Amino acid sequence: MRSYWAIITARFRMLLQYRMAAVAGLGTQLFWGLMRVMIFTAFYHSTSKAQPMSLEQVITYVWLGQAMLGMLPWNVDTEIRLMIRTGTVAYELVKPLDLYWLWFSRSAAMRTAPTILRSVPMFVIAGLFFHMQLPASWASGGAWALSMGAALLLACALTTLLTMSMLWTISGEGIARFLMIGVMVFSGMIVPLPLFPDWAQSVLNFMPFRGIADIPYRLYTGHISADRVLWVVGHQLIWTLAIVIIGRWVLSLGTRKLVVQGG
Repeated sequence: MRSYWAIITARFRMLLQYRMAAVAGLGTQLFWGLMRVMIFTAFYHSTSKAQPMSLEQVITYVWLGQAMLGMLPWNVDTEIRLMIRTGTVAYELVKPLDLYWLWFSRSAAMRTAPTILRSVPMFVIAGLFFHMQLPASWASGGAWALSMGAALLLACALTTLLTMSMLWTISGEGIARFLMIGVMVFSGMIVPLPLFPDWAQSVLNFMPFRGIADIPYRLYTGHISADRVLWVVGHQLIWTLAIVIIGRWVLSLGTRKLVVQGG
């Protein structure tokens, strides 16, 4: 365990150096956040029909999505991709560590460091100038923090599974693009999931993607009561365990007969 923790902290400190990239990303996310807020505001002002979420909750939901954008599992570790392309992934196989948890640890650092760099100023700016609200209650804030921890584990499991696919696809671009579409649509990043039609709710609530964004964001706004935190976090953890098991199986298949590029 200490070895994996050392990998996480080392990668975390290394990724914290990319401050200008975080500043550029912050500007981009503010722009898209403002556009989405204006779209939802126009939608709410153009209808008199009652909606499952209030406009204030939707606005906060949008800004949470922009702040936590780096958590989404839609890309792979570029260094691992280079290793697979050049054949140096063979060195990963001989390290005295479990390869799955090695790559999982790298994913954890990749999902947390950029997110922290962007989320802190995003919370401040959106809270002061763009109507992002504080958590609905202290209990909601605590439930949100617990759920974000589970969301991180789920995102890392999906990222690691995506990384495994490169053992066959080399670049991983195709699968990454498909996963990005699934994550953006079914996690609530484009439209909050409660605004989807009623006939789609049972499917959306079952899928793992809601655990990355929708569950923690709705806990924050109070749309999901803090009393239900154990149930919804359980949904996140069960899917995390299932994806870890699938990932380990996929890895065993990939390393059983691995063709190293260039040799």
